[in-house]
Amino acid sequence: MATFPDYEPVYTASKVSNPNTKTVQFGDGYEHRITFGLNQNPKQWSVTFDQDTEDANVIAAFLDARADDSAAFDWTPPYETQSYKWVCESWTREIYNPHRARISATFRQVFEV
Repeated sequence: MATFPDYEPVYTASKVSNPNTKTVQFGDGYEHRITFGLNQNPKQWSVTFDQDTEDANVIAAFLDARADDSAAFDWTPPYETQSYKWVCESWTREIYNPHRARISATFRQVFEV
């Protein structure tokens, strides 16, 4: 299992929680919600890395390699101590200076053995 390179995202990182729940609505306005599945609260992070060109190349090469092998990778979210498994299905690279680049990506948590 590959591990994401040791770069911290800039402070515009945002986390989305999207619990898997099923809702049954009754005719009288009441509803019942139940969680669905073992891993019922996956996370999604929108992150941006602002790096010099060399480090941006490392990040881009890592994400390209995961696109080639369709494998998940380990990554530790900001302010957390435990790493989880993630996939990145799309990212953008903005070259805003001859020696700097921003890579914006969305990491989606996956549950694998």
